[in-house]
Amino acid sequence: MKLHNFFRSGTSHRLRIALQLKGLAYDYVPVDLRTEQHQGAAFKALNPQGLVPALEVDGQVLIQSPAIIEWLEETHPTPPLLPADPAARARVRALAALVGCDIHPLNNRRVLEALRHDFAADEAAVQRWCARWIEAGFDAYEALLAADPARGDFSFGDAPTLADVYLVPQLESARRFKVDVTRWPRLHAVDQACGRLQAFQRAAPAVQPDAG
Repeated sequence: MKLHNFFRSGTSHRLRIALQLKGLAYDYVPVDLRTEQHQGAAFKALNPQGLVPALEVDGQVLIQSPAIIEWLEETHPTPPLLPADPAARARVRALAALVGCDIHPLNNRRVLEALRHDFAADEAAVQRWCARWIEAGFDAYEALLAADPARGDFSFGDAPTLADVYLVPQLESARRFKVDVTRWPRLHAVDQACGRLQAFQRAAPAVQPDAG
């Protein structure tokens, strides 16, 4: 496997976590978003959308982190990232989608660059934009965790799931945008529980070869 990704990309981060949880080895191929490498001809020949991550495996290129993680779950089902019960699976998927569909896209680099260049937003305005959507999403996520009396140390149950794969990178991003994540005690506790696991430690942005 070759993982084309950027250390600070939230979608790359979530895929690294999933790969680490599954115990799968991969070759790390950095794609520097800071220098627009993802928009170059070489990378667009790999992924015409010009986005990270992209995973080369078995002679094909998989794109879009949700699709790649679903592929991982289907082809490497142990350990599972989704519970067995259909209702529980729906809950975990909903938590993941809260981050992946409702928070992350509005904080995506492409959106922030458009705010800066097309709408003349200064950095203070960009920070307010990011904080607005992070706070709205995390308020809902915290409420959902509070309403689950059977929850263990993680977003669902006593082991990391797809929800945590999505949540932890978004918490990392929130800190980068100067959002105090301790205001959501349950999310903060989940983040700490995940941080004690080797899979999450190895996937962290700060320890990737292109970090800096």
